Amino acid sequence: MSEPLLVAEHLQMTFASPDNPLEALADATFAVGVNEFVSIIGPSGCGKSTLLRILAGLATPTGGRVCLRGEPLTGPVRHIGFVFQHANLMPWRDALHNVMLPLELQGMPRQQAEERAREVLELVDLADFGHALPRDLSGGMRQRVALARALVYDPDLLLLDEPFGALDALTRERMNWELLRIWQARRKTVLMVTHNIQEAVFLSDRVLTMSPRPGRIDQEVVVDLPRPRQQEALYIPRFMELTRILRESLR
Repeated sequence: MSEPLLVAEHLQMTFASPDNPLEALADATFAVGVNEFVSIIGPSGCGKSTLLRILAGLATPTGGRVCLRGEPLTGPVRHIGFVFQHANLMPWRDALHNVMLPLELQGMPRQQAEERAREVLELVDLADFGHALPRDLSGGMRQRVALARALVYDPDLLLLDEPFGALDALTRERMNWELLRIWQARRKTVLMVTHNIQEAVFLSDRVLTMSPRPGRIDQEVVVDLPRPRQQEALYIPRFMELTRILRESLR
């Protein structure tokens, strides 16, 4: 692994309840290197999304800590971009102005914000759809707008919470190619939660598996497939072996 950008140390999360406190995370410890693509997989309800919200500074753990570039993370910061499972676009704003929103909130001059947003829309192959409203875009296109919105202020770390989970299989496969293309162009540090083992292997440098709730990091699998990756990688014996290893680790 390269130099750590993000370090999670003994993260714990218990949701308080008068009758039945829920322990979501027991002890999650791992690191993500600069320019690395890491995926997290695990059974439903194991705390993956809770973990990602803690790493984004959107939730405070009941134990442990998160460090970004060696500094403790105590809340949301502009160095971290987040893409949710659903695009969560503002329906009255077109694609361009949805992407511009984070820059507007930062107080960037309008012309500069628009130029930056157009550049990122071109990166996600939506340059011709800047004036389209969310209702006029397909599910995959809406997710690309959400991805552009997360990339527009050039974050150091991109967190993806099952970003293609709501898409049909064919669209999801296309989005995997799009994400791989964008990652290879920008080389952002990415941490992605997914339920899809093949997706995790195809995109990642490493895959972390989580135990059933309360979640902890059970295993790390290094994806030693060469980059840049082509579609043929899906059919080679090593790809199939890695998917088997990960599938068995979740049993």
